Amino acid sequence: MIERDFLAELRYNASRSSGPGGQNVNKVSTKVELRFHLASSQVLTEDERAVVAEKLAARINAAGELLLVSQSERSQLKNKEKVTEKFYALITRALTPRKKRKATRPSLASREERLETKRRQSEKKANRKPGTSLP
Repeated sequence: MIERDFLAELRYNASRSSGPGGQNVNKVSTKVELRFHLASSQVLTEDERAVVAEKLAARINAAGELLLVSQSERSQLKNKEKVTEKFYALITRALTPRKKRKATRPSLASREERLETKRRQSEKKANRKPGTSLP
């Protein structure tokens, strides 16, 4: 994904960060918000846009923008770099197809272990009842 140039489509907003940090937090705008309007993207194909919209639906606001925030660093530049890395990682992960699961049969040992666990659980519960127990 890094080979694609999203930078022209990304919008950054800086604002004051919250939390501890004393004077620096109160006077310097270090928090960076990244906004990416998914529907108007020229870099992604129609199919890719649909996949990203489905997988990242929780991060897309009502205006159709993917919204990411970084405020962990003390400098605006570092937060901008961090939020851009986060964006590329999210897009890459969303567009990476999941591997199909190969169906496998349970091994003999796993089947025996399951049955033994069930037997022990059954004995435990049978012993709770007065007057009844398994042989």
